[in-house]
Amino acid sequence: MTAHPRVRYGPRLVAHPTGTLRAALVVTPTPELESVTPLQGEPGAIFKRALEQHAVLVETLRYFGVDVTTMDPPDRAPLACAAADLAVCFEHGAVIMRPSSLDRRAEVEQLEAELIRMDIPIGGHIAVPGLLDGTDVLLAGNTAFIGKTKRSNALGRAGFAEIARANGYDAVEVEVDDGVRSLRSVVNAVADDTVAIAANRVDPKAFAGFKLLSVELGQELGAGVFPLGERRVIADLRYNPSFPMLAKAHIAVEAIDLYEFGKVGLAPSNLILSIKRT
Repeated sequence: MTAHPRVRYGPRLVAHPTGTLRAALVVTPTPELESVTPLQGEPGAIFKRALEQHAVLVETLRYFGVDVTTMDPPDRAPLACAAADLAVCFEHGAVIMRPSSLDRRAEVEQLEAELIRMDIPIGGHIAVPGLLDGTDVLLAGNTAFIGKTKRSNALGRAGFAEIARANGYDAVEVEVDDGVRSLRSVVNAVADDTVAIAANRVDPKAFAGFKLLSVELGQELGAGVFPLGERRVIADLRYNPSFPMLAKAHIAVEAIDLYEFGKVGLAPSNLILSIKRT
């Protein structure tokens, strides 16, 4: 079952990467989240708490006026809650990803069917044998940054770069540390000209021309914030040492507890698929 009280998206989807979020899609966590190998030194995720925290995330989005579609996951899908892995939305269509994990292909098919049912145009696919996850793509300003992680291959990155250019974006590949789950776990746009970044886990030189807000060592997932709009983000409460730095840069922080997701390397940016921004 899928809950979405209002469907009114039309052809304009993400008009600007840090524009005001109007619509988003999330996927409910599954009990199998507890089977995901935690980050080194972390305990395993607890499903009941993750479910509660995810509900708070959804309510936070709705509090800020976001039209949230909540999609039920396929059976036995440990990382289904990482909705942003499955697609990237440009202004005129959603690009369907091809995750490296075979286990996630059913999630992609389910998401595409849901987007079509919601009358959201499909603007492209990462075709076989290309591989790329949505959270290895960061749209910032007029640039599509594409992370070179172990979850993608050259064909997938090149294919997405072509799609990004067709949508008016420059495309830049970014070197990412092997231990990082995804590009957007450690760098995200917080304003048109500004990114929060874990500079020790991703090549900062790729972001020349942007203002860099570097999180502290040991707080890398603190850069995995999710933009609600220009200079306003959702952040994991656990990474509060980064909040004064963000505040000094005039970035408003809406902090909520997402500890169970952080245990397995999931930041707010991994959990929310932007559907419409203005």
